[in-house]
Amino acid sequence: MPEEQRFFCKFAPNFCFMNSVIVKDKTFRPFLAAEEIQKRVAEIGARISQDLEGKNPLFLAILNGSYVFAADLLRHITTPCEISFIRVSSYSGMESTGKLTEVIGLKENIEGRTVVIVEDIIDSGFTMEGLVNSLKAKNPADLRICTLLTKPGNMKVDLDIPYCAFEIPNDFIVGYGLDYDGYGRNLPAIYVVE
Repeated sequence: MPEEQRFFCKFAPNFCFMNSVIVKDKTFRPFLAAEEIQKRVAEIGARISQDLEGKNPLFLAILNGSYVFAADLLRHITTPCEISFIRVSSYSGMESTGKLTEVIGLKENIEGRTVVIVEDIIDSGFTMEGLVNSLKAKNPADLRICTLLTKPGNMKVDLDIPYCAFEIPNDFIVGYGLDYDGYGRNLPAIYVVE
């Protein structure tokens, strides 16, 4: 692919979704089109709106990866709600410990609230399990998980995930908020590494 096309595809994949993109030093092929993602996000938003009508839910979006999904999801929520952004840590250096070490940025009192955790991808489930346990200790009335993607073949814990847009294989993906070494979050579609 000529350099001009590669650059164009990297920053405008809707117009060339059938082509691969290069992010840093890796090539990624098309996996989920932007239109398909938007359709599922709208469906999930409608379900949440119906399920939580009159509950004034607090959406807790996990940074950095879920910010694109959370923004699009909230546009489809029709019931009054709030959103806040948190970070979670389960790493020591460059290795995942598999255990949640801290929740950063939660300033809201969630006692008695309906809380929806918004995540980009759930892989093994260890970090999400730790987050759920940490939030349950703060006595919310209801705690639900909403994720764009899950990898059922890699799940190591039993999680109740009532809102999941897509189940995917255990492949490395990029785009729509997900990154490769900090790059590729701006792609409106999702690509899988070749």
